[in-house]
Amino acid sequence: MATLAVDGRQHRIVDLPAALGADLERLPHILRIMLENVLRNAGDDAPRASAAVLKWLGTGRSEEEIPFLPGRVMMHDTTCGPALVDIAGMRDALAEAGHDPARLNPVLPVDVSTDHSLGVDVFGSPDALRRNMEREYGRNAERYRFMKWATRALTGFRVHPPGTGIMHTLNLERLASVVTTAERDGVSWAVPDTLIGTDSHTPMINAIGVLGWGVGGLEAESVFFGMPVMIRVPEIVGVRLTGRLKQGVLATDLALTVTERLRRIDLADRFVEFYGEGVSTLSAGDRAVIANMTPEFGANSGFFPIDDQTLRYLSETGRSAEHIRLVEQYARRQGLWFDPKAAPRFTDTIEIDLDEVEVSLAGPRRPQDRIPAGTTVEALAPMLAGRSEGASGERPGNGAVAIAAITSCTNTSDPRLLVAAGLVARKARAAGLTPPAWVKTSLAPGSPTAERYLRRAGLLDDLEAIGFGIVGYGCTTCIGNSGPLPAVIEQAMTERGIVPVAVLSGNRNFPGRVHPQLEAGFLASPPLVVAFALAGDVNRNILTDPIGLSSSGGEIGLADLWPTGDEIDAALAQAIDSADYGPSYDEAEASETWRALDAPATDLFPWDPGSTYIRRPPFAGFGKGTLLGTYAAHPLLVLGDDITTDHISPAGQVPQVGEAAEYLVERGENRRDLNVFASRRGNWEAMVRGLFTNRSVRNLLDPQIAPGFTIHVGSGEQMPLFLAAERYAAEGAPVVVVAGERYGMGSSRDWAAKGVALLGTRAVLASGFERIHRSNLIGMGILPLRLPVERHPGTLHLRPGDQILIEADAAAISPRCPVPVTVRRAAGTRETFIAIAAIETGLEVEILRSGGIIPLILQRVVNAESTSRETPAPDFTGSGESTRREASPNIRR
Repeated sequence: MATLAVDGRQHRIVDLPAALGADLERLPHILRIMLENVLRNAGDDAPRASAAVLKWLGTGRSEEEIPFLPGRVMMHDTTCGPALVDIAGMRDALAEAGHDPARLNPVLPVDVSTDHSLGVDVFGSPDALRRNMEREYGRNAERYRFMKWATRALTGFRVHPPGTGIMHTLNLERLASVVTTAERDGVSWAVPDTLIGTDSHTPMINAIGVLGWGVGGLEAESVFFGMPVMIRVPEIVGVRLTGRLKQGVLATDLALTVTERLRRIDLADRFVEFYGEGVSTLSAGDRAVIANMTPEFGANSGFFPIDDQTLRYLSETGRSAEHIRLVEQYARRQGLWFDPKAAPRFTDTIEIDLDEVEVSLAGPRRPQDRIPAGTTVEALAPMLAGRSEGASGERPGNGAVAIAAITSCTNTSDPRLLVAAGLVARKARAAGLTPPAWVKTSLAPGSPTAERYLRRAGLLDDLEAIGFGIVGYGCTTCIGNSGPLPAVIEQAMTERGIVPVAVLSGNRNFPGRVHPQLEAGFLASPPLVVAFALAGDVNRNILTDPIGLSSSGGEIGLADLWPTGDEIDAALAQAIDSADYGPSYDEAEASETWRALDAPATDLFPWDPGSTYIRRPPFAGFGKGTLLGTYAAHPLLVLGDDITTDHISPAGQVPQVGEAAEYLVERGENRRDLNVFASRRGNWEAMVRGLFTNRSVRNLLDPQIAPGFTIHVGSGEQMPLFLAAERYAAEGAPVVVVAGERYGMGSSRDWAAKGVALLGTRAVLASGFERIHRSNLIGMGILPLRLPVERHPGTLHLRPGDQILIEADAAAISPRCPVPVTVRRAAGTRETFIAIAAIETGLEVEILRSGGIIPLILQRVVNAESTSRETPAPDFTGSGESTRREASPNIRR
């Protein structure tokens, strides 16, 4: 340990240079931060864990596990809702077993944004923001009261109300400290700001040197209550950036290029760190766009170390000069300051030349499918086979832009991109251009500060003039809350079968994600979103073909509208004022509507049996034991590649027709306004009826099976998944799910695992898993098994009546162990092969043997209650404040 003096105040620190010596410069910055965390928190285990980190330097790989204790947790409303339902149910289970329910309490700060259910019901109107917010509260008041109950019942649980922006922008602009201080035993410590978040895009905060990554809600619950994140010393892929972006090329173009390049390699459970002289040419805003796309390129992180750009960003967003000095002096003293000439040891490296990046889009179906911006016609062509009608000046056709949305934290957290969009709008307005009537336009910034700087630069009027008025501060279209399509588009789809598209500045464009009726979507920078809205379709080379006609009849192309770097810089200088950030958030936090919501102030939540939003879940208890063992199971679903969490458990609008709709309507809900699935995640009965209902899901058991259905073997009937699951459960027949590559990619939503668990699934056999979903499956006690390459679901040819024998004895299971699997064909033949348990740590083995994370948490609370009631929680909270917390059970591993 050592002491760091900043502005006359002494702070104790873990002395990294002394602990590592010459090896410090060889370690990636990510491992430097992890090592500091281990040395500070691991106690008696610190020597072993720190030796494991140092041993990593030899090969860039390790099988050793280390505990990581983040300083704080972030959630958003639709991941916090299911977690709170779990916690409320767990408290009931404790009380029913004769224990004190208040013992189940977070031991570190939890911040919750309220951003994931806001819909674009109203657009293109001066009062769109007000009306959308009114509908937001009208639809979700019950959920919000539940969240307010949590702020009263749980220690250190803080909710940021609707209107305070998107989780990751809020974190960047307001919550993150980069370096924080905390009091322990009367001594001030300086430590790195670290966190986990229940959203896959949590790594956006990596842009300013804060180590954080996305986890499922179940893993977050374990961290709430003191269990560490147990990880193997991670493999770190170094991405060396050289050169400088060309004139006219924006951060979005670079982020899409990085996503394309990195998706070509296997980054499962690996971290990415950027290094090289090109890093220094990127602003913190640029870096945030890239880091936000971490889940899209498949990694745990997209980390940029601390440097002058970090300090500049902290200053621009209103952090104090004193705090900025602390960040700089701590980073330099601890070897956490970025050196553009350094080349640490990485597991693997790739190089990206910034000079070669071009203006780009991604689509029309996956975020990694980057294309040059002028090639949308060729990219969309495969989806238009046999369809010839394109959009015209009078009516929409194939390739018509149905939705043009400047949305998402990905691209609206960087003021430079919003200003660029505003400048395109200004030039379009001056030329007399407006989007066709069939284009639904919207602007939903990640931060309430955006309104101030856009208005100060005079650009908000220009955006509003062409339809891009602010509709709210939330995820909106990016998460699928795009609201109804324009009537003219719906009519054209119904009557003429056109294939329209969405163009959005978001991070995902999976079929049906942006809107359940839209199969095609292109990701683009905010100024390109404006350009495509003006064009009205993607049936042109946006870079060279005319976009429209001016008021005088002249052709206007993108070159006439695109701002130069100097123009953007000048507008930014006019727009940005660091004094905006604090007041913008303060005003949003002081919402009278939020303040007026009543909520119970009890240790136990009073469930309402008539609620269609919040119901006590059947899995939030001590459980029935492990799902491991040897058993023969029916394949409930057999799926192909790229099944996302959106495919498994949708987030968007609840359709008016379907099992979920019938359930809700029977209980008094309005069929025309059933809200979004994301808002219903507190009601397991509604959610289980929406599983796998995405129109693009194909159950390979039989090509005739509709999405959300399967064939029940005993009866031969095709029926909804949840009904088939009920029958199998009554018969005592286990079921499994079989899937292809990248199963569970996309959002972190734990409901994709909870839903599968409620179907009675004991194992998921897949060619490959995305990290967070794999962790969520384990959290529900479900065994993830990785299929051998030659046993892809497409070649297994499973049919109704086939069974899968799995031999996974609880005593024998271990990380990455072989598991024998036998396919028993209905015709009488058998095929045996070896799958690999997709388990990474000993803690995950313990979770599986316990039947899931919830039973394990409850058992540890009970054990802690019986042994010690006075163990204080650790005070390295990452809150940036000196806090003393009430005693909480120490249930850390």
